[in-house]
Amino acid sequence: MVYKSTTAKSLLLLFILLFSVSLFNYVRAFDFEVGGDDGWAVPPAKDPDMYNDWASKNRFQVDDTIHFKYKKDSVMVVREEDYKKCRSTHPIFFSNNGATLVKLDRSGLFYFISGVAGHCERGQKMIIKVMGHSDGPGASPGGNQTGTPPPPGAPDSGVAGPDMARVLAMASVQLVLVLVGSIFF
Repeated sequence: MVYKSTTAKSLLLLFILLFSVSLFNYVRAFDFEVGGDDGWAVPPAKDPDMYNDWASKNRFQVDDTIHFKYKKDSVMVVREEDYKKCRSTHPIFFSNNGATLVKLDRSGLFYFISGVAGHCERGQKMIIKVMGHSDGPGASPGGNQTGTPPPPGAPDSGVAGPDMARVLAMASVQLVLVLVGSIFF
């Protein structure tokens, strides 16, 4: 069916534009699950950098959320100095409800530690680098930051899952706009 009315075409175009913008806003933010199935817990002695390794393989943007699941523990956002010394006396944010959701509301570095005595010293801490929306896809390197290629058989740590979802969502929106435009205009 072809619309002959200019008003109908304009209304359809406006609807498509509004829908595209709302879809773009929907796919901009993601919820990251810290620690996967194991949640936020003291890492194994053989892998004390587990959380920072995980964080370096993901790309975080403003408005993403970090979900911590844990039992008999806590999550704190602290300053860099407190992070380095595993000091939990002056947190910026504290939660111990077992399911903490932290919204990454600005670009820059976020420092997370456990508030339980001894846990941070044993590796239960993490730094997350958050890119602003204006930062391009190349602004934050993926997991391999040394400049050397990963060893053969190593898992690909290039584009993280949410980054790929953002790309696919925007490509879908563009495809729909091109198809609708070619049908009706």
